Amino acid sequence: MRIAVVTLFPEMIRDALAHGVVGRAIEAGVLRIECFDPRSFTNDVHRTVDDRPFGGGPGMVLKVEPLRDALRAAMTVMPAGSRRVYMGADGRQFDQSVARAALQWPGLVLLAGRYEGIDQRLIDGEVDMEWSIGDYVLSGGELPALVVIDALARLLPGTLGSAESAEQESFSDGLLDWPHYTRPALLDGVPVPAVLTGGDHAAIGRWRLREALGRTWLRRPDLLERRGMSELERALLEEFKAKIEQV
Repeated sequence: MRIAVVTLFPEMIRDALAHGVVGRAIEAGVLRIECFDPRSFTNDVHRTVDDRPFGGGPGMVLKVEPLRDALRAAMTVMPAGSRRVYMGADGRQFDQSVARAALQWPGLVLLAGRYEGIDQRLIDGEVDMEWSIGDYVLSGGELPALVVIDALARLLPGTLGSAESAEQESFSDGLLDWPHYTRPALLDGVPVPAVLTGGDHAAIGRWRLREALGRTWLRRPDLLERRGMSELERALLEEFKAKIEQV
């Protein structure tokens, strides 16, 4: 997959790409990342990319021309059919289903905003969609862009050590993940759940599904409402509720 990031801080993106899953994806050749700095597309000696907002108010707004030229330059090196996405606080929430859909596109250009935002005319004329990673405000779109890149990299074939890892993580089936344990089997008097050490894989699968349903019900009931449940899952969730009532 090919991704371009339009950002005033390309070094921030590049420094983060050298590590972990994303770094392995780039090394394996399944992911290619390029950065385009709008300052490189300015014509004045100060390389100006922002200006005061019309109507007054605090802060600065990113200008159309340098961002537009950077976006268009990025699109010239991307495969046909690539999408342009602005990372902003008021965009559609980026989640696992959006990540899986984006994986089907030939390429992706991420526009990272800064300061008070970018001129709306650029969004209206040059952007295909807007994404947000949560209901909070950050200093810029670089961290959200890196979140998107990491989420996509994990889904690319050959990136993770096990193909099952991406399928068994939180949100892959619309649920939060189940609890995980490793050695030692007894830590400060607290044992690992016996079902995980018994070797009965059917029982382990049932336990994991029950715990995932229970965690989602406790922490993100909105996910269950959107996802729905089978009869088996409803029964397992009732088991989970009965268990915690006994504690």
